[in-house]
Amino acid sequence: MKIYAFEVRKDEIEYFDNLLALPGIGLELHSEGLTMDRIRNLENGSGVSILGMYHYRKPELDLMKKQGIRFLSTRTIGYNHIDIEYAKQIGIHVCNARYDPHGVADYTIMMILLCLRNYKQALWRTQVNDFSLTGLIGREIKDLTIGVIGTGQIGSTVVRELSGFGCHILAYDGHENPDVKALAEYVELDTLYRESDVITLHVPLLPDTYHMISADSLAKMKKGVVLINCARGALTDIKSLIAGIESEQIGALGLDCIEYEEDIVHKDLRTDIFSNRDMAYLRQFKNVIHTQHMAFYTDSAVKSMVECGVRGLVEMAEGKACATQLC
Repeated sequence: MKIYAFEVRKDEIEYFDNLLALPGIGLELHSEGLTMDRIRNLENGSGVSILGMYHYRKPELDLMKKQGIRFLSTRTIGYNHIDIEYAKQIGIHVCNARYDPHGVADYTIMMILLCLRNYKQALWRTQVNDFSLTGLIGREIKDLTIGVIGTGQIGSTVVRELSGFGCHILAYDGHENPDVKALAEYVELDTLYRESDVITLHVPLLPDTYHMISADSLAKMKKGVVLINCARGALTDIKSLIAGIESEQIGALGLDCIEYEEDIVHKDLRTDIFSNRDMAYLRQFKNVIHTQHMAFYTDSAVKSMVECGVRGLVEMAEGKACATQLC
């Protein structure tokens, strides 16, 4: 089976090379994304592995089907960039990736601490030899109520890690996790909004979670709430975040992802014109920490994502059980 991998980063190549010994496969790696023109050049019957910076809706999936592509893997946990229902309708099998949740959970805890301890301002000051303390007083996690939205693998790991800090933890999820119940109090979403000092998001991007953080939901929260998003950018409405920061309804933002990041994230744009005005404006506030969608980015996770991307295609093609198959 020939396998094409697109959006391949340099740090993934070692792990792809380690899979060349798998029987009956050939790998062709491309750093570019899988555009319509490149779909037309795919070999009939091959498998395709992608990341998450391009969208695959009806036109792209129809063209894949025409090219004889029946197996598609995304080397990401999130799969909102693929129209899964349409892929299922036309007989394209899709799988995603899994990796240990501790990397993202650890990063989430770090983001909470950076926001609570005003680290961005402290870092800026020390870089210009300003060692004053005015305006830098922080808060301790043990004194706060932390709301965790989504208690799947990553959210439940965040709950476990937070439990060691001695804080009050609220949780919301459509499916309650018994292990989480021993450490956190499940409540309705509006209750979590109303009572939490810090809110962290760990849900997939779906139609019913799109812009779940909006002007309406922000109005239900405490004045000065701290929001953390290490999941998907479009869970939050960027214009509502800006209004919340300007009005001080939001006390701090820790964002590893942000709406409309697709053409920006993981690229070096130092010499380019930065056209995303909302993102550029939001990032300049002293209480907004924004990183380059890297909460997942550990050696262990990258290895797992590559292995899922290749092995998932092989398993689906061979009709074997694929643990990460979506359709």
